[in-house]
Amino acid sequence: MLSTGRLLGSGRSADVYEIDEAWVLRRDREGWGDAAAEAGVMTYVREHGYPVPRVRPSGSRTDLVMERLSGPTMLAALLDGSLGAAEAGTELAALLRRLHAVPGRDAADPGTRVLHLDLHPDNVMLTPDGPRVIDWTNAEDGPPGLDWGMSAVILAQVAVGDELLAEPARAMLAALLADPSGLTEPGLTEARRRRAANPTMSAREVELLGDAEELVRAFGR
Repeated sequence: MLSTGRLLGSGRSADVYEIDEAWVLRRDREGWGDAAAEAGVMTYVREHGYPVPRVRPSGSRTDLVMERLSGPTMLAALLDGSLGAAEAGTELAALLRRLHAVPGRDAADPGTRVLHLDLHPDNVMLTPDGPRVIDWTNAEDGPPGLDWGMSAVILAQVAVGDELLAEPARAMLAALLADPSGLTEPGLTEARRRRAANPTMSAREVELLGDAEELVRAFGR
């Protein structure tokens, strides 16, 4: 296991540690991630011009070594008022379209693309060189409609709740689906199923899924 420096941040299932001025280590606490597979996806989309951090081999299934980025997350920028909700939603939509423009890894299935499946404001870093998408733990190959459905449901779950970010999330969702052509019925249905089965979801978050799906459908018409 790689040695670590100071703790820089923690998420639902992983912690990020300092290595040096150029690199950080993200360590999965739950042990179910596959850092090598995630690094492979990130390398592939980066080679096609998609904005992700550089990665390097760690020799561990749970440790991902990646480029240290400067700048806030999109969520932090929303909270401090330096980024508007509509602008954030528009940027998320642009990042989804840009990802789905990357050629799929399965030449035998031209409709398949690399999917992030967890693209939301806390997984976008706003660096001086532009946005960078992080946390590719859930990435897989599949139909783009599923990616749109996942991002929409994630935002909608916040929008139908009573938290501080409910109104900004609603505005982001409206901007994300200003052009709803990427959203599909199978993608939305599967996105809700996956969110309900996600072990990191609280009981309250699962309860909100019905209202969240209705809101996505309202914006996606």
